[in-house]
Amino acid sequence: MIEVDNLNVLFLASNTAGGAGNTIFIVGMLILLLLFSYFGISRPQKKQQEKHKKMVANLKKGDRVVLIDGLHGKIDRVDDKNNTIVLDADGIYLTFASGAIRQVLPAEEAKPAAEKASEAKPEASDSKPAEEKPKADEAADTKADEAKSENADTEKQEDK
Repeated sequence: MIEVDNLNVLFLASNTAGGAGNTIFIVGMLILLLLFSYFGISRPQKKQQEKHKKMVANLKKGDRVVLIDGLHGKIDRVDDKNNTIVLDADGIYLTFASGAIRQVLPAEEAKPAAEKASEAKPEASDSKPAEEKPKADEAADTKADEAKSENADTEKQEDK
């Protein structure tokens, strides 16, 4: 049987024989891991943070924004000193940290969304009767035209 002390000697002997190649391999893998973490994680995150800072720096009164919790509203006031914004959410004024802004909605996108919301309610209640009225009028006009043509045919037959 091999004693435990002999196993330690065998292990140390095997490490000294090929130790230089293993060390270079391990150092190379560590360098690859560091490069991957920088270019794959850290650098894109820094770019995203810079983009968000530019977006927050360009905020002005009247911009429509979406917050990180999904709340939509219009900026009423920007306080650069305290790094906060006052948001008008349908007449309710709320104060948030400027970092809570997820995105700024473009002016073209914000206006139609507001118009659609305000127009959708009246149209929804009036759309069904408005569609039915022309159908009823068309049916009545068709019946009236048929009656007139029958009356005209009847009168022609009576005259003969």
